Amino acid sequence: MKVKKFLSIALASVLSVAMLTGCSSSNDSSGSGSSDKGSVYYLSFKPEQEKQWKKIAKKYKEETGVEVKVVTAASGKYEQTLKSEIAKKDAPTLFQINGPVGYQSWKDYCADLTDTELNKHLLNEDLAIKGDDSKVYGIPYVEEGYGIIYNQAIMDKYFALDGAKVKSMDEINNFDKLKEVAEDMQSRKDELGIKGVFASTSLTPGEDWRWQTHLANLPIYYEYKDKNVKDEDKISFKYSDNFKNIFDLYINNSTCEPTLLGSKTVTDSMSEFALGQCAMVQNGNWGWSQIADIDGNTVKEDDVKFMPIYTGVKGEEKQGLCIGTENYFCINKNASEADQKATQDFINWLFTSDQGKDYVTNELGFIAPFDTFSDEEVPQDPLAKEVIRYMKDDNYYNVDWNFTTFPSQQFKDDFGDALLQYCNGNMKWNDVKKKVVDEWASEKELTK
Repeated sequence: MKVKKFLSIALASVLSVAMLTGCSSSNDSSGSGSSDKGSVYYLSFKPEQEKQWKKIAKKYKEETGVEVKVVTAASGKYEQTLKSEIAKKDAPTLFQINGPVGYQSWKDYCADLTDTELNKHLLNEDLAIKGDDSKVYGIPYVEEGYGIIYNQAIMDKYFALDGAKVKSMDEINNFDKLKEVAEDMQSRKDELGIKGVFASTSLTPGEDWRWQTHLANLPIYYEYKDKNVKDEDKISFKYSDNFKNIFDLYINNSTCEPTLLGSKTVTDSMSEFALGQCAMVQNGNWGWSQIADIDGNTVKEDDVKFMPIYTGVKGEEKQGLCIGTENYFCINKNASEADQKATQDFINWLFTSDQGKDYVTNELGFIAPFDTFSDEEVPQDPLAKEVIRYMKDDNYYNVDWNFTTFPSQQFKDDFGDALLQYCNGNMKWNDVKKKVVDEWASEKELTK
């Protein structure tokens, strides 16, 4: 009897512990196996940095024991991926928005970050995304720049040719001169050993963001500047001919025919530049990793430089690069408290600790907008150094990133499709312009 009674009590104890353990597990939504530590799930925006983010996640887990899951959305598919992932039980705890328009789409998921340590380290608090209540819901984590990347060695080879239109890059400071040089180089591409002046203009759907977003930023920047506004419900696309100037120059002096651009990707164009098949490519400083990692890369680091994107606007001789950010960290307010804290701790470690800052500077190549970084703690790759040079040079005015006010991803996708139809000869430029103007207005109306 005593033995049976003892076994009954012991069995009851085991079952009680098991039930308590089961309850504890079911309430733990951290995914880390520990409700105290929590875990991090970062949905990343940049395919070209997937390897670096996963390396950082592994190191952080080694140091802290906290699990950091990194998923990278395909190029041009971030919004679509986020919509899918945010609805899942184990949703991202850390995601990003691209500015005020992005915040309006995702504000129901954005936690208040006003009192977080990282927000307090922002060099310019005006850069943060704020709600109607003036609280911070998105923290910018990098400043970037884009323009026309060129290979100095190929340009020097051209300058040495008899009859070259210019003898140095200093002479190329407006669209007319760039056009004159590019067309002459294209006619002498065999002498220069290249397939074309510009890399292929990638217009595969999802790969066209350099044109329907980054290049389109310039005419919108100048339209806003004329009206002294930061956003508009309707645009006239006043500078559409300026967009056409540079776009035509790209597609008509390229490594391939305009009708073939619908099959080209960003990777294709960056490979062409890295392999010395072209002299120029439009992209940002984040593109350095793509250039450096290409097998058979022939371009030397010292020869990789930036020039502004000239479009024929009056006074553009003093125009610099397009510099800004569309990268704002947001923390999912629907995640568990443990996961939210783990996520805050992770991004704080990344931008304040010596190890984290080293990754930010030397692996991700970020120019970080926080006071935790000294003047020496900046990326040393050639394109980042060029961005910093333009940021510090008072002789230039840099172009703001106004594309964060573009009405929607649908607007940009449709713009990209119109550009492809234009290249294929299926759409006239005036029809492209009309489509941009009409869809801007209709998509803005949907956001009200």
